[in-house]
Amino acid sequence: MAITAAMVKELRERTGAGMMECKKALVETGGDIEAAIEHMRKAGLAKADKKAGRVAAEGVIAIALSDDGRKVALVEVNSETDFVAKGDEFRDFAQKVAQRALDEAPADVEALGKLPMGDGDERDINTARQEMVTKIGENIQIRRMVRAETDGLFGTYIHGGRIGVAVELKGGDTELARDLAMHVAANKPLCVKADDVPAEVLEKEREIFTAQAKESGKPDNIIEKMVEGRIRKYLQEITLLGQEFVKDPDLTVAKLLEQKGAEVVGFHRLEVGEGIEKKSENFADEVMAQVRGD
Repeated sequence: MAITAAMVKELRERTGAGMMECKKALVETGGDIEAAIEHMRKAGLAKADKKAGRVAAEGVIAIALSDDGRKVALVEVNSETDFVAKGDEFRDFAQKVAQRALDEAPADVEALGKLPMGDGDERDINTARQEMVTKIGENIQIRRMVRAETDGLFGTYIHGGRIGVAVELKGGDTELARDLAMHVAANKPLCVKADDVPAEVLEKEREIFTAQAKESGKPDNIIEKMVEGRIRKYLQEITLLGQEFVKDPDLTVAKLLEQKGAEVVGFHRLEVGEGIEKKSENFADEVMAQVRGD
C-alpha cells in the first residue's frame, strides 16, 4: 500500500512524533494507522525504558487546589534539562497530573501513575509519561506527591515553577494564607513552631554552639548562657512563627497571626531537585550522547 503525505500528516497529528518516524511506522504496518500507533507506542516504551536511568534533576512543581480551598495536591515532575521543564507540553502534563492527584486521592506516586490521564483518555499517566519521554528524548519522572485536606483552608504559591507551597490555615482568609505560602517559599522554615523541631536537630546544633562557645575561654556558666541565647536565635530563624514576616519585617509571623486571629496548622513545601545528586558531564560528551541517541 502506498504511504501518502496525508497519512503521514494524520499520524503525526495523532502521535506528535517526527515525520520520518511516522512514515517508517506506516511502512512497517502496511499503511494501517491504528496499527502504526500501537507499534509506535510499543517502540516508545522500549526507548523510554532506556532513558529511565538518566538523572532527572530539573522540572516543575505543580499544584491543584479545590474550589473551596479545602483540598490540595502538589506534585514534582522531573526532566533532565531546564529547557524541557519550561516547555508548555511538559508543564501541561504536570498540571494534569496534579489535578488527577487532587481528584482521585491516590495513596502514593505509584498509584498515581496508574490513574487515567484524563476523561476520555484511554492512557494511564505512566503511559502518557513514557510517550512524552520518547517524543522529547529525556528521562521524565513523577518524583513526589503530597495531597492533603483540611477543615480550614489552604493557601498556595508557586515561585518560578520550581518551588511550590501549600499552607494550612485555621481562621484568617485566602489572602493571608497565600501571603504565608509566599513567605514559606522565600524563607524555607523547617517547621511551624519550636516544639515541632526534631530533638536530634536541636541537640546537634547545641553541640556545635557549645564547641564554638568554648573557644572563647569563658567560664562554663557564661558558656551555658551563650549557648541558650544562640539556641533561641536559631529557633527563631528556622520556625515559621519565629521568622520575620517577608512582607513586613517589623512583624514576626506569630505576631501577624495573632493580629489576624488565625493559626497555621502546617505547611508543605516542595522544591525541584531536592536531594538529587546532579551528574556533571563533559559538554562535548553530552552532545555526542544525544547524537548517538543514548
